[in-house]
Amino acid sequence: MLDSEFFDELEIRDADERDLSQFEALGRHLVATCEEAPYYQDLFRGIDAASIKTRADLEKLPITRKSDISGLQAKNPPFAGIPAIAPCNFQRLYQSPGPTYEPEADGADWWGIARSLYAAGVRPGEILHNSFSYHLTPAGMMLESGARAIGCAVIPAGTGQSEQQVQAIAHFRPQTYAGTPSFLKILLEKAKELGTDVSSLGKAVVSGEALPPALRDEIKAYGVFAVQIYASADLGLIAYETKAMEGLIVDERLIVEIVRPGTGEQLPPGEIGEVVVTSLNREYPLIRFATGDLSSLMEGQSPCGRTGPRLTGWKGRADQSAKVKGMFITPGQIADVIKRHPEIAKARLVIDQQDGQDAMTLNIEPSGDAAPDSGAVAETLQALSKLKGVVVVVNKGSLANDGIVIEDQRAAQ
Repeated sequence: MLDSEFFDELEIRDADERDLSQFEALGRHLVATCEEAPYYQDLFRGIDAASIKTRADLEKLPITRKSDISGLQAKNPPFAGIPAIAPCNFQRLYQSPGPTYEPEADGADWWGIARSLYAAGVRPGEILHNSFSYHLTPAGMMLESGARAIGCAVIPAGTGQSEQQVQAIAHFRPQTYAGTPSFLKILLEKAKELGTDVSSLGKAVVSGEALPPALRDEIKAYGVFAVQIYASADLGLIAYETKAMEGLIVDERLIVEIVRPGTGEQLPPGEIGEVVVTSLNREYPLIRFATGDLSSLMEGQSPCGRTGPRLTGWKGRADQSAKVKGMFITPGQIADVIKRHPEIAKARLVIDQQDGQDAMTLNIEPSGDAAPDSGAVAETLQALSKLKGVVVVVNKGSLANDGIVIEDQRAAQ
């Protein structure tokens, strides 16, 4: 680790050197993966893995979609034959909503989160207040492992209990918050309400939901500078914002493409498409992994001095799935709500932000003359998605016949 703004020298190497190094490593990685991982033995049958030497060559490889992982795992548990090692050789095993199952292998900062924390200004000897969930899902451990790799103590706060968390912040005096931006706002407002001093917090690393400019400004008004990280339970760190706040730098462990949604065709910088990631992780290899997120690549280099490719940020979902308060909700879950309530003919979930927080409204059309019980439907929605939403009964025929099940209005705000 350099005594500078940079986590290591990889961040500032020549871009051509990075490409050469990554694709040399990818060639070896693909050969080993095809030998060791049953899923890729089948998927890449007939493909010469050694021929993948450039970014353009990646188009020869089929895509694996995040939205298909749950079904693949159900057919071939626990991990669909993707890992190169047996489940018992992982360090931790997680379950995310879907359900989707993810492993964590042994090793310092296996998720790669430390780089993003360092870019946010986190340094050895500091304390980090971690409000990401520690229950079954990996988010809490992802941030904790990154902070520990830098040399920070961690307050494992998890989610909820805002008053208790404010007390912990006032007592331990952490310098950095990690969690969703909406919960950070709740904590800051609760501290103000209680007259509790949480002024030690000057930095925040946020993820799991959108950070619109208005919410970022509200947080900044409390003296906290917030930057975003883009990470997932399967890939770990994907990209991270720096103090320059001009795009998100792609992590050094990954090769990222932007492809035309529904295809494997690469798009040039500036064009919005689906984020497809190839990880050089040996234990859990994800190759041409379509995240379902929309973004675009930026031209040029970040003014922060890092030379890696940059993403413009989250622009929506390619597959209508959405992330709400750090949890994915999918069209399949809305279909399951309808199946459990035959009195519903059609449903459309609208996601927006209210007072800086994600909010869900499920609009439902009745199938008969009697109106569905909105309270019972809301309970089913929460049971299936682990997220609360308001249910509104609308008139028959009032929902558009356009195939949209989840309408995410946050990207336009």
